[in-house]
Amino acid sequence: MTAVLGPTNTGKTHLAIERMLGHSSGIMGLPLRLLAREVYDRVRRVKGASEVALITGEEKILPPHARYFICTVEAMPLERDVAFVAIDEIQLATDKERGHIFTDRLLHARGREETMVLGSETVRGLIQKLLPDTVFISRPRFSELTWSGSKKITRLPRRSAIVAFSADQVYAVAELIRRQRGGAAVVMGALSPRTRNAQVALYQSGEVDFLVATDAIGMGLNMDVDHIAFASTSKFDGSEHRPLKVSELAQIAGRAGRYMNNGTFGVTGDATGLPDETIGRIENHQFEAERVLLWRNPNLDFSSLDGLVRSLELAPGRPGLSRAPMGIDHDALVRLKLDPEIKELARGPAALKKLWEVAQIPDFRKTMVSEHASLLNRLYRFLMDDREHIPEEWFAGQVSKLDRSDGDIDTLAARIAHVRTWTFIANRSGWLDKPLHWQERTRAIEDKLSDALHERLTQRFIDRRTSILMKRLRQKEDLMAAVNKDGDVLVEGEFVGKLQGFVFVADPKAEGVHGKALREASSQALAGELMERAQRLFVANDADIQLSEHGRLIWDGHPVAELKKTDNPFAPRAELIAGDELQNPHREAVQGRLEKWLAQHVATVLAPLFALRDAEDVVGLARGIAFRLIEGYGSLRRENVAEDVRALDQAARGQLRKHGVRFGAYSIFMPALLKPAPARLLLVLWSLAREGADSATSLPQPPAPGLTSVPADKDAPQGFYEALGFRVCGTRAVRIDMLERLANLIRPIIMDRIYQGGFVVGPDMMSLVGCSGEEFAGLLRGLGYKSQLETVRVKTLKTDAAPVAAPVAEGETAENAAAEGDVAPEAAELPQAAESEALAPVMEAEAVTPVSEAPLPEHEVAPVEASAETAAEAAVETVAETAQSPEPVSGETALSEPQAADSAPAPAAAAPAPAVTGGMFELSDPVELEIWRPQRRQQAHRRPYQGDKRPARAAAPARVAGSEPAGDGKAVESGDEPRRGGERTGQRAGQRAPEEARSRPDQPRQERKPGKPQERPQGNKHGKPGRDEGGRNDRPRGGERGGDRGYKDPKPKDRPYDPDSPFAALAVLKDLVGKP
Repeated sequence: MTAVLGPTNTGKTHLAIERMLGHSSGIMGLPLRLLAREVYDRVRRVKGASEVALITGEEKILPPHARYFICTVEAMPLERDVAFVAIDEIQLATDKERGHIFTDRLLHARGREETMVLGSETVRGLIQKLLPDTVFISRPRFSELTWSGSKKITRLPRRSAIVAFSADQVYAVAELIRRQRGGAAVVMGALSPRTRNAQVALYQSGEVDFLVATDAIGMGLNMDVDHIAFASTSKFDGSEHRPLKVSELAQIAGRAGRYMNNGTFGVTGDATGLPDETIGRIENHQFEAERVLLWRNPNLDFSSLDGLVRSLELAPGRPGLSRAPMGIDHDALVRLKLDPEIKELARGPAALKKLWEVAQIPDFRKTMVSEHASLLNRLYRFLMDDREHIPEEWFAGQVSKLDRSDGDIDTLAARIAHVRTWTFIANRSGWLDKPLHWQERTRAIEDKLSDALHERLTQRFIDRRTSILMKRLRQKEDLMAAVNKDGDVLVEGEFVGKLQGFVFVADPKAEGVHGKALREASSQALAGELMERAQRLFVANDADIQLSEHGRLIWDGHPVAELKKTDNPFAPRAELIAGDELQNPHREAVQGRLEKWLAQHVATVLAPLFALRDAEDVVGLARGIAFRLIEGYGSLRRENVAEDVRALDQAARGQLRKHGVRFGAYSIFMPALLKPAPARLLLVLWSLAREGADSATSLPQPPAPGLTSVPADKDAPQGFYEALGFRVCGTRAVRIDMLERLANLIRPIIMDRIYQGGFVVGPDMMSLVGCSGEEFAGLLRGLGYKSQLETVRVKTLKTDAAPVAAPVAEGETAENAAAEGDVAPEAAELPQAAESEALAPVMEAEAVTPVSEAPLPEHEVAPVEASAETAAEAAVETVAETAQSPEPVSGETALSEPQAADSAPAPAAAAPAPAVTGGMFELSDPVELEIWRPQRRQQAHRRPYQGDKRPARAAAPARVAGSEPAGDGKAVESGDEPRRGGERTGQRAGQRAPEEARSRPDQPRQERKPGKPQERPQGNKHGKPGRDEGGRNDRPRGGERGGDRGYKDPKPKDRPYDPDSPFAALAVLKDLVGKP
């Protein structure tokens, strides 16, 4: 007997292999299956596969003429006669679970020519006591092992192994190393040899610089480890949580250093430090000798079940030995004994030997002893029935459940543990009908699961990109970097970031691990790519660059510049979005190209607005209106500039119309700017110019093109919808050209007094603005209308009346319809602006005066006459506007703004015509309807207008809803002084404004006495005292505020009407009522 003893990593196993190969045959027992596999592969390479056998509890490779047998200690075939026998790690004879097996091999395993045991100096005394003839050989360590203290895991040196004592701790340490240092290989005793070898290969090849392992690293694993770091200095040994012995610490720490290379050991930051005495003993290899070896009776009594149990409990009769604690197999046997049926079956030596074999099946699954005993109970019943083997269908079902490679690390590890149990059973002789088939099947499943487990471990604990880069950096080699067509930046084939436009965005995973080196490695490739991109952008077509709704210039799918506000809201600057990698002169060239494109783009898209700004023919008050329009990004609420608009003469209005300005009932706007492109650009410019904002990124999503109205977003900033050409009415934002078209539908209904000066909502109105019900009602209220249920007699055409062309307001010319169709799909786009007082009646009380509460008598013809005259005036203006406008414009029809009434004198009043209802119209029976009427607005600071009682005023035509009044065209807000002489809130239908009545010489009026005001009732319509409409009577006729407007001469009355004009109906109507 030869005992080779010495510290870890002194070449003891290597010596035993060399000695065995010098003999004709041999058996070598090793403590671990994975270590047995490693030695088997080594011997096979020397002697050939036909000469070497591998025998473990779960795997058998037995060539027919094998001479060398590499085994686990439990599986050593002691019945074979071989020349050499070796047992490695003999100090494990003190282990509580397996120590008795090593002791038995020490005492009874012998080779014909030589027997060798390998292990620690701690068992020298016991071996010498039990086997006095033993020859001892000491193996000194050629390298030094020194203490390096405590270090954080992130500061451990390369080629370090971190040792932990639980799977959870191993995973936690490996995960931390992956994040901070690129990754680590993982080695645990529960891994299959295939998985363990694959993980060790990652470490040995240098793909990773760290290894995280359990204490299995201390048993024969030969790797190039320079430093051992203990993540813990205590472990759970199956029965209790205890500190590691000095000899156990030394066994593990001894793996640091190889041959002549010195090694170090220490602890991590979370572990408890080692005492100085312990450190000194580890460094000097001075350990306390073991006192006893654990022993269990190898000569078992198979005469009875009770005798078998008693023989296992016998005490040793030699000094230096101690009875081993009850092992799992012993415990299982005792539990099986308690089953009467098992006790009945286990009669006779053969049955008892079979029962003992079943009890020795290892609990690879690490389940409860009772659960393990339940499996053994079932297996023994199978083996003792008439077939005397395990049913193949049952065994196949158990194995097939494990043939899955999905799941995480723990799931795969559990499946491997289960399949090891079935592999162990398949390797028992005579237990299955087809043992070779099931050995191959279970081994194949284990290999499949092992590969999957290795892949999961690698994915979770190794960052391959970082590990490869670190390896190349350590070797100080030039890294190959490139940028592919998608902008991915690759260094040595690994993704390190993405080039977006002119900005390199590093992969966050690369941060913290040589991030600077990675950026330097990719900088060369980036420089060339950025230069090429700059050249491509410099010569790119204008169509290749777009402006996003968030105020960024997009080229090649990536933002390359961002708009920043300047003093001029229509001349923003383009700020280049580029990293430091883009250098001059390419940086300046790109900046200049983008600024040039932006200026040209704004000038092209907003050409109508810029043409109005630069127009030399727009002068005087029209220039002021144009300036306000430009300030308002192409649109204005009419009530905000009502006095200025009223002061405009036809020539000034023509100047504005020539440049695309349209005067509507609610807005003054440029329809060309309602198209998607200019609307989006105006929104971006508005968002830049508003206070405290530099971009449109914080704004709501604008409405999609084509929508005429959208629900108003309550969180949208003030002015948001106005910048898009929308107006908030109630709960919806409506495109302003659609509001004008809605006004054109409402106006003729009010003018014709079908519902006594009001109107009823119809489907054509709701379809214009894309809403109905309460939403549409809220829209109308936002425009200044109110509704109530009324019983009315509706005026309709007589059934026998000849058909007459509809009034112009109820239809549209083909030109206007085409213009509206051009704008409709180009709805401006953005969520909503907040409501304000500006939403108060836009349909001014002065412009659209509500009808009197009393029904109009059937014999009264004034409304019809007034409608005809007003429509005729609007027709004159529309014809002039069409002649001046260079392009058809949406949202403005003939009745949008009857401005001709301001300049053209009205025809002379005709004699009273017969009642309309006596001719073409008749009144229906009374019906109850919801009638909408323009809402009157009272002023708190002045008395309401009393009304003109003069006969000539009473016969004056009613003003059309939405048409321009002669006076102030807006509803007077509280505290504002209205224009004298203009129409006032409270005028009834059929009343002409005082200024209009006084200013037109051809308008008949009642004679009054010189120097004396006309007699009129004192007080307003409410019966209270108040000023009369005329205001101060001592003011000259033309001296009201604003001055005389100088009306133009009326057009010849005998001008022929165009039969194709929609206004021809008015001519027919005049003929019918006898109007000259």
